[in-house]
Amino acid sequence: MSAITAGIIQGSSIGPASYVVSTGDLHAVRAGNQMVKFADDTYMIIPAANVGSQQAELDNVELLTRANNLKVNHS
Repeated sequence: MSAITAGIIQGSSIGPASYVVSTGDLHAVRAGNQMVKFADDTYMIIPAANVGSQQAELDNVELLTRANNLKVNHS
């Protein structure tokens, strides 16, 4: 399994509640993958059998962040 995490920088202007609202529409695009959200963090869990769908999941996150005027730190 691979996991990718995302979160909000501590002390940023967007707090956990706003983050949850902004990412409420974020769901995995492939069955078997999961988006787990807690407070101001999101974990993308992709089983080894679905590793080929990793880029599709990342593209989905990118689309959602653009739609909600959020920025992704790719580094």
